[in-house]
Amino acid sequence: MTDIETTPASPAPVADDAPSQDQLVEEGDIAADYIEELLDIADLDGDIEIDARAGRAYLSVTATGESNLRMLSSSDAVNALQELTRLAVQNRTGRFSRLILDVGGSRDARAAELARIVDHAIERIEAGAASASLPPMSSYERKLVHDLVAGRGFVSASEGEGRDRHTVISRG
Repeated sequence: MTDIETTPASPAPVADDAPSQDQLVEEGDIAADYIEELLDIADLDGDIEIDARAGRAYLSVTATGESNLRMLSSSDAVNALQELTRLAVQNRTGRFSRLILDVGGSRDARAAELARIVDHAIERIEAGAASASLPPMSSYERKLVHDLVAGRGFVSASEGEGRDRHTVISRG
């Protein structure tokens, strides 16, 4: 048997370690600073709200009245900004971030779109299909889909790798 020395100051990362509330607040603050700088550079108006819940930091960028913020609220733009923001947080903290970014209500709009996709897939199954495959999605979107599917009394599983990872719905 070989002894392995570890230094208390740098323990090996454990995937199941949930960040503490203080760490989530720190992530939110770092992310808010990053997004604020980005908005300033792009000359976009927006207010930033930070929340920490369910093991994640959440940032919402909103604007009142006529705002040019809608330029960043498409699903693809928000996903790209979220990844860049996560990298900025990771660069500062040394920890992987599961931060969620919402710009101009984009997350609510995407959740509604996912609900329509799930409804359509369940209709196909109720019409006789054995299962229904959904398009590839991010892990966060797949989580939302799994919750929607379970709430409707069906079963779902993620299949595929990387960018091709998608959800398959069945009766179970």
